[in-house]
Amino acid sequence: MEYAVDSGNRPTIMVTNDDGIDAPGLQGLVRVLVSANRYQVLVCAPDSEKSAVSHSITWRHAISVKRVDINGATAFAVSGTPADCTSLGITKSIFSSVPDLVISGINMGSNCGYHIVYSGTVAAAREAFFYGVPSLSLSYDWVEGKSSISDFTLGAEACLPIINAILAEIKNKTYPQRCFLNIDLPTNVANHKGYKLTNQGVSIFKMGWRQVTSDAQGDKMLSTMSMETNSSTFSDIGASTVCQEHLLFRRVRGPQKQEDGDKDHGSLKDGYITVTPLGALSHAEVDCQKFFKEWLPGVTDQSSSAYNADYLL
Repeated sequence: MEYAVDSGNRPTIMVTNDDGIDAPGLQGLVRVLVSANRYQVLVCAPDSEKSAVSHSITWRHAISVKRVDINGATAFAVSGTPADCTSLGITKSIFSSVPDLVISGINMGSNCGYHIVYSGTVAAAREAFFYGVPSLSLSYDWVEGKSSISDFTLGAEACLPIINAILAEIKNKTYPQRCFLNIDLPTNVANHKGYKLTNQGVSIFKMGWRQVTSDAQGDKMLSTMSMETNSSTFSDIGASTVCQEHLLFRRVRGPQKQEDGDKDHGSLKDGYITVTPLGALSHAEVDCQKFFKEWLPGVTDQSSSAYNADYLL
C-alpha cells in the first residue's frame, strides 16, 4: 500500500503523536497547518492513546494501518507505537515520498527534563532523527482548570514561525543534521514571553505506587508523567480484603525534583516557549567519566589479584 503525495512546490509535513489520532492536540495542529495553505500535510498516528511508551517498537506481530478522514490531510491510523508510526510514514511504506519535516504533537502535557525519556511524543520525533529526517516534538503544559482545547490551536499558531524557519533552512540545505528539537508551550500560551533556547534539565516527578481495588481507580494520566490527582478515587485497602495472589497497583505522583539554572522546565514555567535541541546519545556528566576512568583500572587489578589468590588456594 502506497499513497501518492502530490506536494507540487509545497513542503511536506508529516504529523504524528502519542495521544492518538483523535486527540485535540494533533487535530488542532493539523487544522492550523492545513489552514496556512502552505504545506502538504500527512498524518500517521496511533489509533489509540500510547502515552509514556517511550521509544518502544512493534517487533513480534504485524500492525494494522487504516485510512481515516481528516480535512485537508492524507491520514492513517496505526495500531502501533509512536515510533512505529514515524517509521511507517518516512520509509515510503504508505506514502510515496519522504516528508520534509516530521512534527510530533501537540502533546497534552509538557515533556521536560527526565520526562523526555518516557515520552512517546519525543520518541516519534527521535525516530525520524534516526533516519535523517528533520523533526520536532511539540508539547503543551496543560493544567486542569486553566487550560482549554483552544490552547492547542494557539500553540500551533505560535509555532508557525519556527516551522517556517526550519523549512527554509531545509530547502537551503543548511539545517543541522545532528539534532532534533523538543518544544514546550507554556500554560498561558496566549501570552507567552517568546521563544527561549534551553537545555534539557533534570526535573522529574517522583512517582510512587498505591494499591487499589480496581483498574479504574487512580490518577488520570494527561501525558508522559503528568497526572490529574483526584484523591477521592482511592479507598483504603485492608490486607484481609485483597487476594494476596492478585494485587493491583497504580502510579501516584509525588513531589517534583526541581532544577537549578536556565533549563527547559524552569523556563517553561516562567512563560516561555522553550526550544531544546536533543540528540540520541546519552552522555554521562564529566565528573562521572572522570571517576570511572580512575576506578575501572582498579577493578581489573582487584579481579586479577583475587583470581591469583583463588588459584593458589
